[in-house]
Amino acid sequence: MSRHFRIIGALLMREMTTRYGREGLGFLWVVGEPLLFCFGVIIMWTLIKPAYEHGIRLGPLVMTGYMSLLMYRHMISISLGAIQGNIGLMHHRQIGIMHIFLARNLMEFAGGTAAFAVVYIVLFAMGQVELPANWLLLYAGWIMVGFTGLGAALIFAGLAIRFELMERLVPVLTYAMIPLSGAFFMLAWIPQQYRYLLLLVPFPNAIEMVRDGVFGEFVPTYYHADYALLSGAVMLFTGMILLSGAKNRVAIE
Repeated sequence: MSRHFRIIGALLMREMTTRYGREGLGFLWVVGEPLLFCFGVIIMWTLIKPAYEHGIRLGPLVMTGYMSLLMYRHMISISLGAIQGNIGLMHHRQIGIMHIFLARNLMEFAGGTAAFAVVYIVLFAMGQVELPANWLLLYAGWIMVGFTGLGAALIFAGLAIRFELMERLVPVLTYAMIPLSGAFFMLAWIPQQYRYLLLLVPFPNAIEMVRDGVFGEFVPTYYHADYALLSGAVMLFTGMILLSGAKNRVAIE
């Protein structure tokens, strides 16, 4: 087990150096990119929308939803070219396909987590949000966002390797995730018959967990944590199956 941790740690450092350089503060872009996106959406919504949406401030609503959505989209996009960009490392017997995917997605998860914390601190200083009502639930929900995001990322990456058309379709499919993710609305605002259908998608369950941890019992939330966990495990297993033999497929191309 310690060997796997060392390999993933080394790949993390390599990925950071390759993408952001050895000098300066380029690596901070892992945090800076989601920050810019989130604050941009908050500012835009503040200009065109009322200060409250169904009794909830826009800042915390965007923070909990859009940061989760960015996590999903970034984990998927960074996984698409993971094997192609590291095919040279496949000659090392100790390095496996999952090492590469875990390293890339852990980097995105760490950057997204740091960005979420910075946005939270800024909104708290501005009086837009209170301290989390349930810290453990917030942590569990955020980890669930990362877990389900990893599962989805592996599935999309596996499909893109097996079917060339999927590589072009994935960006379109990630846009289709926006209305299904629950990022920009609470499930409590949705009629019950449609809410049930949305809860069949893993992503709204994880995002609602985050919001329950932040807002507490005074804001109604709907989710099934066990279903999100099971769905994430199924997606992870399916993605690993799709990625089996990926090295040979890329080498042939």
